[in-house]
Amino acid sequence: MDFETLFAKTPATLDEIRRRVAYALDRHPLCRDAQFDVVRLPFTAKGGRNWTISWQTVAPDALWEASDIVADIQDAYELVAA
Repeated sequence: MDFETLFAKTPATLDEIRRRVAYALDRHPLCRDAQFDVVRLPFTAKGGRNWTISWQTVAPDALWEASDIVADIQDAYELVAA
């Protein structure tokens, strides 16, 4: 099996990524009240789009957990055009 295929990110729209992050944060008791926005970043070298989270509010005791949750989602999904 090809490593690029094995570790390829799943394409997702901005709304899909926003929903996935919201659902994942809502499942963690400390992160349920976190408010965020998904921010588009410049294109990657492979032509895809990167994205990140802009935190509006997140409890201090939830920051590390919320960041880990978002990092896992960033590893799995690549932003594509709607």
